[in-house]
Amino acid sequence: MSASMTKRLFPPLPALILSLLLAAPASAANKEHQQLMADLRMLQEQSQLLQNMLGTLADALKAVNARLDQQAEATRKTVADEKLLIDALTKDLGIVREKVDDNNVRVGSLAQEVDALRQLVQQALARPAVAPSEGAAAGGAEPPVAGTTPGASAPPAPGPRLSGASPTKTYEQAYGDYVAGLWDLAIDGFEAFLKDFPTATQADDAQYFIGRSNLQDAKYDKAVEAFDKVIRNYSKSNNVPSAYYLKGVALRSLKRMDNAREAWNTVIKTYPDSPAASQAKQALGRP
Repeated sequence: MSASMTKRLFPPLPALILSLLLAAPASAANKEHQQLMADLRMLQEQSQLLQNMLGTLADALKAVNARLDQQAEATRKTVADEKLLIDALTKDLGIVREKVDDNNVRVGSLAQEVDALRQLVQQALARPAVAPSEGAAAGGAEPPVAGTTPGASAPPAPGPRLSGASPTKTYEQAYGDYVAGLWDLAIDGFEAFLKDFPTATQADDAQYFIGRSNLQDAKYDKAVEAFDKVIRNYSKSNNVPSAYYLKGVALRSLKRMDNAREAWNTVIKTYPDSPAASQAKQALGRP
């Protein structure tokens, strides 16, 4: 075999080694590139999968939010309806309570009327009847009574005095005296009414007209005392605002202006919409 053929078939060792070294990096780089491309495709697929999952979750969240909004709206409507129902029931209950209170007052007034009538009947039945004397019953003549004509019968002993009429009649009689300007009689009548019927429905009115009668009769100290009783004992009466105002009028007549202003300011502050408040403002010179 010739030397040239031998060189072609068997290249020199350094050249062979160099060619192998050059071919190895190229092959490794190609494999690395392929691996990177495969990883990139996997990441793209995973990213797409995540996007799909996020879209599904977003749709689910929208559906949940929609259901929550519907439930919240239904709850608000239910609460509003229940509030309206509660308000209506509260109003109806207040009306029923007022009617019950009114009925209780009427029953109390009727009970007082019945008690008064029962007392009248008992007193009428308790009056002694005129009975024949023992001597007359025995057929003998009665002994003459000093100062009388023999044979004349002695007058019957007076029976017990009937205590007055019903609360309504007692009050109306006292009020009639008040209207007639008979202040002392009106005061006595109203005081008797309060003594006999302290729980009657007109009790606050009776105490109020005691104050007015004293005020009309220029008994200012007693008027102040009477109006104080109205304010203290009948705090829920519709006469309280006027009692404050007229108390101030009586105090002004007594030259106690500081106390009068205090009474007027009280009615203005506590009962601002009452006619008495307007009168108090005029008394204080306020618009």
